[in-house]
Amino acid sequence: MMKLLPLLSIFGCVAWLGLAAGASPFQFDPNTQKPISLKSGPFKVIEAKWENARDLALLEQAVEDFNAEIVATAPDTATSLSYRRLIVLPLDERFDPPMGVFSHGHVQTGDKMSLPRDFWQAIVKKSAEVPWLFEVSRVEGVTGPRATFLPGTEDAGLDNVVGGAIDFRSPANYAFLPRWMMLALGLKPRDVVDVRLAQNVPPGSAVKLRPHSSEFVKIGNHQAVLETELKHYSALTRGSTIPFDYNKKRYYFDVVDLRSAPRGEKVPMAKVQDCDIAAEFVRAKDQMKPKKD
Repeated sequence: MMKLLPLLSIFGCVAWLGLAAGASPFQFDPNTQKPISLKSGPFKVIEAKWENARDLALLEQAVEDFNAEIVATAPDTATSLSYRRLIVLPLDERFDPPMGVFSHGHVQTGDKMSLPRDFWQAIVKKSAEVPWLFEVSRVEGVTGPRATFLPGTEDAGLDNVVGGAIDFRSPANYAFLPRWMMLALGLKPRDVVDVRLAQNVPPGSAVKLRPHSSEFVKIGNHQAVLETELKHYSALTRGSTIPFDYNKKRYYFDVVDLRSAPRGEKVPMAKVQDCDIAAEFVRAKDQMKPKKD
């Protein structure tokens, strides 16, 4: 044990030197995580595990400290609960609600995220009206560089999206987002974002969607399918790409235009839940001429 103490002390100095050199405490680089191999011997295994855990602990502590400052400086309890800086991870099927719950089977084909309990308390304190919406935002100098996309996948380039909550059981300082939302914001696992309870999103009056595949519009009752699947989205963000499932196949749609009620103004975000919204399709993506370089 005595031999490990000088080593741990050295590791601690390295951590603080890394931050002093200008590295953001909010940016987690998975490429710095050291591989763990028993072949390297027990000492190297302990060293790698310690350094990997240290990097994540520093990130969590930076987020915890920021949120503690929010609470300390907020003018009232409701305000202190309605905004958090959070570490994001992908939502997966473990968050699927039980059968019989409306969002069951729509973890990836809806706009619902898993958030910390603080946001439920904010809803109660503010007596927020449904739909309960939350704006997720990239933060300049805090959120890591935009994710690199696979060939054929376009970066929407969005800095803000809005959605609802599938539950409020995420651990403190963490949020779990559906895949389309991660892609829209160009996020990687353990990137850091700001999340706010959004109470000023206008009701929508009209939306234009561009199907990625013309096969969808060939479905005989495609308008009815659209209306049914849109019910799993509390709100929409212009510029995002949202998925629907129909007949065991997943379809993707670009939100190309969004109008608010009652005057039909063009808006970046709009509620669709409990709104009389007119939805129409524009030419499918696979029918458009490729752009010239």
